[in-house]
Amino acid sequence: MAFPPDLLLLPVGYLLGSIPFGWLAGRWLAGIDLRQEGSGSTGATNVLRVLGKGPALAVFLLDVLKGTAAVLLAKAVLQPLGEFSTASDWGVVASGLAALAGHIWPVWLGWKGGKAVATGLGMLLGLTWPVGLACFGIFLTTLSLSRIVSLSSVVAALSLPLLMLGSFGDSGLRPAYLSLALLTTALVLWRHRSNLQRLMAGTEPKLGAGRN
Repeated sequence: MAFPPDLLLLPVGYLLGSIPFGWLAGRWLAGIDLRQEGSGSTGATNVLRVLGKGPALAVFLLDVLKGTAAVLLAKAVLQPLGEFSTASDWGVVASGLAALAGHIWPVWLGWKGGKAVATGLGMLLGLTWPVGLACFGIFLTTLSLSRIVSLSSVVAALSLPLLMLGSFGDSGLRPAYLSLALLTTALVLWRHRSNLQRLMAGTEPKLGAGRN
């Protein structure tokens, strides 16, 4: 029996997202399990703290790429001519969310991965690059002012639904994209819940001074 292409895209998106680039960098470069170091995350921030700037930049770019790849693959299958429908939008969004789930809960690492900020950025760049770039700009601006990665991630996530709403223009509301923005915001906030507690207590460390 043949499966609909949008259903086949879900495991593909998950597998792309679950490639543990941060964990692999720790193993290959230092012979360590990144989940046992620093914050325990396999994301680029923990790689920066444990392995340095070069590996962190490489992991960040690769984590972005896997989010973008999952979305662009879904678009190529479901919207090959660039024309979209509500149904195809939901298929593309589902593939992006599958990549996020793979990054956060990778089957290869006992369901313990990263916080999905870089992969979420990649997903947004694949869906609608102006929104992705605007979110990244907000992240960088907040980071330059605060030097706190977690705060920058949270501020960018909170801005996402508003940026997505403002991006529709003459094309009209795209419910799947707006739903994705709201769910992504909720995921980022949930993954940063311990950081939020430290931010409210005034104990969250700045970049280069501790875990984020």
